[in-house]
Amino acid sequence: MGKSFGIGLIVLGVVLLIWTGFTYTKKEKVIDAGPIQISADREKSVNWPPYVGGIVLIAGVIVFIGYNKKK
Repeated sequence: MGKSFGIGLIVLGVVLLIWTGFTYTKKEKVIDAGPIQISADREKSVNWPPYVGGIVLIAGVIVFIGYNKKK
């Protein structure tokens, strides 16, 4: 369990270092006046700092090494 969790954290850390965010489109109502509704597409973005990936990567290495030393 610990070894596979460590490997998963390492992979997730590398992915977070390479891929630092994404954008998506959300439909929002601009005007809602009775039967008349006007909506617009708004682009939203989700970003995270690169050091988050580094922290997850280091945590995965620590878990992986710690699990191997116990056995």
